[in-house]
Amino acid sequence: MSDAGTGHDPADGPTGVPAAGWDAPEDAPCSDDQGLLDALAADLRAARYDHDGVTELLGEDAHAALLRDQTVPARLVLDGVYAASRRRDAPGSGADGAGTDALARAVVVDLFLLGAEVPEDLLDAAFPRLGRDGLAGLRLVEPGVEAAPERPASDAQGPGDPVLRPAGRRWRASADLRPHASDTGAELWVASDLGSHQRPGVLRTDHVLGIGQASLTLAQTTVRRPAARALDLGTGCGIQTFHLLGHVDHVVATDVSARALAFARFNLLLNHAALGIDPADLAARVDLRRGSLLEPVAGESFDLAVSNPPFVITPRRPAEREQDRFTYRDGGLPGDSLVARLVSELPGVLAPGGTAQMLLNWEITAADGTAFDRPRAWLDSGLAAGLSAEAWLIQRDTESPLEYAEVWLRDAAEARDPERYRANYAAYLEDFASRDVESIGFGMLWLRRPADPARRAVGRRFEEIAHPIEQPVGPHLARAVAAADELEADLAAARFEQLHLVVADDVTEERHQRPGAEHPGVILLRQGAGLRRTSLLSTAEAGFVSACDGELAVGQIIGAIGALLGDEDPELAETLAAGVRRLIRDGFLNKSDHNR
Repeated sequence: MSDAGTGHDPADGPTGVPAAGWDAPEDAPCSDDQGLLDALAADLRAARYDHDGVTELLGEDAHAALLRDQTVPARLVLDGVYAASRRRDAPGSGADGAGTDALARAVVVDLFLLGAEVPEDLLDAAFPRLGRDGLAGLRLVEPGVEAAPERPASDAQGPGDPVLRPAGRRWRASADLRPHASDTGAELWVASDLGSHQRPGVLRTDHVLGIGQASLTLAQTTVRRPAARALDLGTGCGIQTFHLLGHVDHVVATDVSARALAFARFNLLLNHAALGIDPADLAARVDLRRGSLLEPVAGESFDLAVSNPPFVITPRRPAEREQDRFTYRDGGLPGDSLVARLVSELPGVLAPGGTAQMLLNWEITAADGTAFDRPRAWLDSGLAAGLSAEAWLIQRDTESPLEYAEVWLRDAAEARDPERYRANYAAYLEDFASRDVESIGFGMLWLRRPADPARRAVGRRFEEIAHPIEQPVGPHLARAVAAADELEADLAAARFEQLHLVVADDVTEERHQRPGAEHPGVILLRQGAGLRRTSLLSTAEAGFVSACDGELAVGQIIGAIGALLGDEDPELAETLAAGVRRLIRDGFLNKSDHNR
């Protein structure tokens, strides 16, 4: 998520290289020297600085803890690696130099993931091609605190004691750089700003977020289909663009933050081989643009748009300054109005048949009849402006105003400034109270501009799914949309009653009844994959599903059930047919091979 901002300078226009309007700031990584970037990539590969290599070094538990920003288990492991290296290097040890690769990997992990200061001799050894001068040239390291002379570590130290490193100048990371696996299985390295567990104090307000849970959620939710043009709105460090490049010819990535665009460009060029980019012609695959919301792409259309926007609802203050906002999450607008604008306006940049997917927060007030009243109204406003779109909103969670405030105060490490924490906590609660907000919804939205305005297979769908779902869920969403499209075509062609259906492979049935009862009182279908829904069936629907082995057509089964129940009322047949259509749309029933 990155700030979509509130202003755009036309001089910053579209470009694949830093333009005069947004040359890489001095406090962001430098990507002007491709030779240095290639040397960095070679050193990281040689150190096996990838997900498997880091897990092998730290162990499953310590690596998992590090992904939760808990550094102590990893610290103990790395101290052990350093101690073993000292013993091997000690005169008379008889060691043959084994463990050099592990030591280099330990230094890289210590530097970029733990944010520790490392001695310059270890830094040079871990980066033999690049060296500390090359790292500094890329603005990835900076001088640390000069250390007093230290005694060497001894074998008498306990496993939890700190391992003392050699005296001399130390270097620390000025950016986070960590491995990430793309959709295609390619290993990437992604640079972003250091997190709160790596640096003391409150986060800088122009912080560039790395690979967070929200970014992964959007990447896992996105339907991956071949496309000519895609939009990554609020690209941040570029994570969504990396995934898009696996199935899209050209991506336009926008952000209001010059630092975010600098990080994104650095990451694209560092990983050019894995991403299929010619570093001499970045613009052929990716167009980086600085600007607010949809302004940088006004008048253009895309086959796919994705956005992890700055959706965090933040109290507005009198005379607040733009530089005081956390730009990676706060778009500077009151309440959830930034998300409202995107939901209503995003269909306007979609080509016919084009889709958009985004994450969003929205307020649920005391006056709302349902949790989805506000998103419905946003879609209505878009429709009123001539921007028709199908919509599928899945609410994944809700939080109270107190919980919401605590999450985002913790996110920026604001508790490190107690006075600021108290003031901002109170501001959150006052802001929500001023609009009678009872809770805040979090969810994921799919939009489609119909290729044919008369065909709206998905229509508008709103549902709450709070339980764990299959990841990535994008393929399931794609199948659900395709099933809805096919069903609409079958209904239009009067083929519905001729369909032959089978129960999906992941579906199981549960029956519950009171002891001694002749018949079950509750019959459930459960999905083991996708959205893992549970569907409560009527007796007629349960009978229909049990007959779905692909042999009989829908109309035959409905007729047989009516005869079996002694009720051939057309109303029963239509009610059952509606239930069957629901089960098809939800993925419980699929077409059999008889339909082909």
